[in-house]
Amino acid sequence: MARRKKIYEGKAKILYEGPEPGTIVQYFKDDATAFNAEKKAVIEGKGVLNNRLSEFFMTGLGQIGVPNHFIKRLNMREQLVRSVEIVPLEIIVRNYAAGTMSKRLGIDEGTQLPRPIVEYCYKDDSLGDPLVTEEHIAAFGWASQQDMDDILSLALRVNDFLSGVMMAVGIRLVDFKIEVGRVFDGDFQRLIVADEISPDSCRLWDIETGEKLDKDVFRRDLGDLKDAYTEVARRLGVMPKNAQPITKPTLIN
Repeated sequence: MARRKKIYEGKAKILYEGPEPGTIVQYFKDDATAFNAEKKAVIEGKGVLNNRLSEFFMTGLGQIGVPNHFIKRLNMREQLVRSVEIVPLEIIVRNYAAGTMSKRLGIDEGTQLPRPIVEYCYKDDSLGDPLVTEEHIAAFGWASQQDMDDILSLALRVNDFLSGVMMAVGIRLVDFKIEVGRVFDGDFQRLIVADEISPDSCRLWDIETGEKLDKDVFRRDLGDLKDAYTEVARRLGVMPKNAQPITKPTLIN
């Protein structure tokens, strides 16, 4: 398929015009970033893994009736998705304390929360994606109250699905983030899950050992990121068990 005009390039993906109106080609890069892109590396094959894993999760969500933008995978690094108007929020669902929550609230990492906690961050890299409340969201018109009800419902449904899928292969879903977009069918608007779902956007810990199988491996220099992502893919049956050994990351100056 001929590639069309580049629409946007982010830290981990490039978006191109799709072959039909209302579609976008989403290309997964090998770039890894952390701490608002202060730490960077190129991890050979990371984009291939995230493309396949996001396809797996989005397809599974679609099968249980959770609407999302995924249409089909085009090749090893690209997938065709529906064009959406992104709500300028990152929606974070936490099942266990970790990362910034542990730092903010002084809760030991790994502490199980009494219930899933949903948090919202305003999508703005220059501000560091600050945590915001529903009051901020309503006051600045980023989403309506009906939108927020729909977003909460989507987030908790995704959490139920991912938690079950991961537990079945011995992985604890600590937390994850999603993005949501608006699509319009005539005058009718609805919200669907967009962007990606991959180890880049989830915290995944081995249930038995506590080994981290997500981007914290890169953030905290805990080993080879691609080995961790490949292990997730193998357990889920996305990649063959005899996948080739992994190469070392190449740092970007």
